Amino acid sequence: MKDYYKTLGIDKGSSKDEIKKAFRKLAHEHHPDKTKNDPTSSQKFKEASEAYSVLSDDDKRKQYDTFGSAGPGGAGFNSQNGGTGFNGGAGFGGFGGQGGFGGFDFSGFQQGNGQGFEFDLGDIFGDFFGGGRAGGSRGTSRGQDISVDLMISFEESIFGVEKDILITKASKCLTCSGSGAERGSGMKKCEKCNGKGKMIEARRSFLGVVNTTVTCDVCHGQGQIPTDKCSTCNGLGVTERAQEISVKIPAGIENGQSMRLTSMGEAIPSGISGDLYVKIHVKLHSDIRKDGNSLVTDQKIKLTVAIIGGEVNVKSLDGDLLVSIPEGSNNGDVLRIKGKGVPLGGGKRGDLFIKLIIEMPRKLSKEAKRAVEELKKEGI
Repeated sequence: MKDYYKTLGIDKGSSKDEIKKAFRKLAHEHHPDKTKNDPTSSQKFKEASEAYSVLSDDDKRKQYDTFGSAGPGGAGFNSQNGGTGFNGGAGFGGFGGQGGFGGFDFSGFQQGNGQGFEFDLGDIFGDFFGGGRAGGSRGTSRGQDISVDLMISFEESIFGVEKDILITKASKCLTCSGSGAERGSGMKKCEKCNGKGKMIEARRSFLGVVNTTVTCDVCHGQGQIPTDKCSTCNGLGVTERAQEISVKIPAGIENGQSMRLTSMGEAIPSGISGDLYVKIHVKLHSDIRKDGNSLVTDQKIKLTVAIIGGEVNVKSLDGDLLVSIPEGSNNGDVLRIKGKGVPLGGGKRGDLFIKLIIEMPRKLSKEAKRAVEELKKEGI
């Protein structure tokens, strides 16, 4: 008698989640795509698949716990003998055979009349193929994300600003509030999926023919449809329309930085909306540049001011500032003005740094030359 619990390395009282977790681990380790069809690994993969197919279904697990792997009367879990739909003998001819996956025939796993059980490859093997597929039996469908570009001034990037942008996208219908039903109309069971919201669909792939769970394309997984469809959206619950969206841009945002507005992207029927990504482009300022939480500007001063000191007007984002230049300043010296930089929150701000650039005169008058000569005599 086969010990399916031992095959998966679990206890007899393990929950469904523990069974699934154990199977996924073994499937990852012994999957033919990863082990290059190693005979030992392929056999372990088939054994794990067989054990999971039984223990993950309540009826088959109960029968197994009662009668063992042979089933009542030694008939085995064979759908031809009125069992639970698991054929332990067919389809184990190797990976890629007509039976399908790792030599295991998944075609017997289908929903209906209590025979077999629902098998979702996207749920079990999603990790192998880069994640589960959209519109599967698990999770909620999600609309597409939208990306837009927004240009702002340098001042707006420093102090923050609120901007309104107008975009045309699929949005929740304003008439029916997204329900898809005409006002005053009720809901009825979807006939296509019989109110389940999902269906079993047979598909051919490189794995062979497999049965996968798909979301009903009529009710979009809800199991119900409007008795009378909304005249505006024709029962979809979403319409294409222009929408004005307010974007709050924080102080100190960097050029090229993107902001994410959750659920402001494309809406879809019976699902959640995608996200809106706003990429910020900051115009250059003619005099000031940003360096982290600080602002930096270049200030030209005359040679005489550098020598004996003086006061100059410096342009800042807070207006012109009267700044004292200390005597004996050198070209490239940096002055620091506290609290005139980038807002940090809580009333605090970074600093403004002023880089001094001494302007050398191109021509000197006779008097200026004589004055310079006198300075030269003084050793200056």
